[in-house]
Amino acid sequence: MVAKITIPKSIEAALNYNEKKVQKGTAQCVFAGNYLNDANKMNFYQKLDGFETNNRLNKMATTKTLHVSLNFDPTENLSESKLVEIAGVYMEKIGFGEQPFLVYKHEDAGHPHIHIVSTTIQNDGSRINTHNIGRNQSEKARKEIEQAYGLVRAERQQQIMKPGIKPVDAEKAIYGISETKRSISNVVSAVFSQFKFSSLPEFNAALKQFNVVADRGKEDGRIYKNRGLVYRILDAEGNKVGVPIKASTIGCKPMLDNLEKQFLINDSAKESLKQRTKSAIDDCLQTSPASMNNLVAALRQKQIYTVLRRNAEGRLYGITFVDNQNKVVFNGSDLGKGYSAAALQSRLSQGGKDVIKKVENKSSSTSNSNSSKMEQKQFHKSNELPVKNESLLETLMSAKEQFENVPNNLLQKKRKKKKKNHNL
Repeated sequence: MVAKITIPKSIEAALNYNEKKVQKGTAQCVFAGNYLNDANKMNFYQKLDGFETNNRLNKMATTKTLHVSLNFDPTENLSESKLVEIAGVYMEKIGFGEQPFLVYKHEDAGHPHIHIVSTTIQNDGSRINTHNIGRNQSEKARKEIEQAYGLVRAERQQQIMKPGIKPVDAEKAIYGISETKRSISNVVSAVFSQFKFSSLPEFNAALKQFNVVADRGKEDGRIYKNRGLVYRILDAEGNKVGVPIKASTIGCKPMLDNLEKQFLINDSAKESLKQRTKSAIDDCLQTSPASMNNLVAALRQKQIYTVLRRNAEGRLYGITFVDNQNKVVFNGSDLGKGYSAAALQSRLSQGGKDVIKKVENKSSSTSNSNSSKMEQKQFHKSNELPVKNESLLETLMSAKEQFENVPNNLLQKKRKKKKKNHNL
């Protein structure tokens, strides 16, 4: 178990960070310690007030917040109750057992982890000393919990978890050009040298998980016409922020010409790495995920980051998988027809069963034409996904639209405008 402690400047910042994850469906508040109500019965302001009640007792303290993340090995399938139990034991051991605290279970990484938010101000107004708490109290608590619960030791886990690439902190980077350039350069250089990708959308799929995107600009713009490329930072919503950084100013020279050379080299090297990704998808489908979002979350636990590509109406037409274990990126259809966006939706609707042949081989029997049409109609209806607003990144990565995998009734048809009779 790896424990990381931060001391944010405000309780609102730490609470907002976790609550925004809850709103996006990538986290859930699973426990409220030393509160009068359960976590699921409180709104944001009630949770905040639980901390502010203590914080108002001490107006002199400049730092009043404790934010902890407990990270577990990907092989450890811990139940929600077990995670809550471990969180309570940890808080007790570091001297925060009597403090109000909230436990959030996050599902946006390739390993199980929880976040704990608390206040350093006690009921009598005194402040808990957090100096060297990570090196002293936390380290001792971590080792005792590992032994008591039979967890993978932090020393071994840090070697497994270390991605070698640190996601860009968008809020920090947008304040200055030097910070932006340094952050982008670190991410781009690492992805360019470590990952195998064979197209710009695949390259961007790998970059996106680190909050960076390669941008060619608008098709009628100067950058696009001159085959230029700039790199931008993405915020939590996938919007481009901060100043653009020219590809030519980055050490590894990730210009479009050099990327295209890399595409050709990687294309053949990727072939031998397909099976691991396919097997991971098949394993997740065996658990009968209820939706595409559930499948994405399950794949994340297997260190596979998934990018869903939607059209302007929010219809899913493409899917890309980033296997962070093998450092390789695949478009769904490149893995086989059964792994395209349309086929995966079909498999999800059938409880994870392999129905690829049913998708490919439509019945041509005229005697069963009516029933066949009904089946197709039900198939399309069951596979419609909720409409979501398409982010700028998803628009960028939608250059290679694969309409051959989209049901006919999902394709847009142009409406003929009726001519108006202006004669009086």
